[in-house]
Amino acid sequence: MLTDEIRLRILRELENDPGLSQRDLAKSLGVSLGKTNYCLRALVEKGLVKVENFRKSGNKLAYAYQLTPRGISDKARITRKYLRMKLREYKALESEIEVLRKEVTEPRVPGRSG
Repeated sequence: MLTDEIRLRILRELENDPGLSQRDLAKSLGVSLGKTNYCLRALVEKGLVKVENFRKSGNKLAYAYQLTPRGISDKARITRKYLRMKLREYKALESEIEVLRKEVTEPRVPGRSG
């Protein structure tokens, strides 16, 4: 399944290094090579990434993954969405930390009120 988070991570990695191998991309993402291949194919089908073949030394076939203009736009959209989500998580975590700090600095004594 190609989630927004995985899509964003792939688009960011490919933007930084278009010549990244699928194996290296999978390692960087912490997912299987099969999942990486599936996700890349989905991005190509959606028109977000284009694949170019080129030959490395030793006649090995390799690929370069280029973000299309649509891919660049999608990356920006997902980045904004992801940032909003992370900011909400951050604010919730800040509130939880404040509650925990109060519990630690103001311990409640059983049987006492106020």
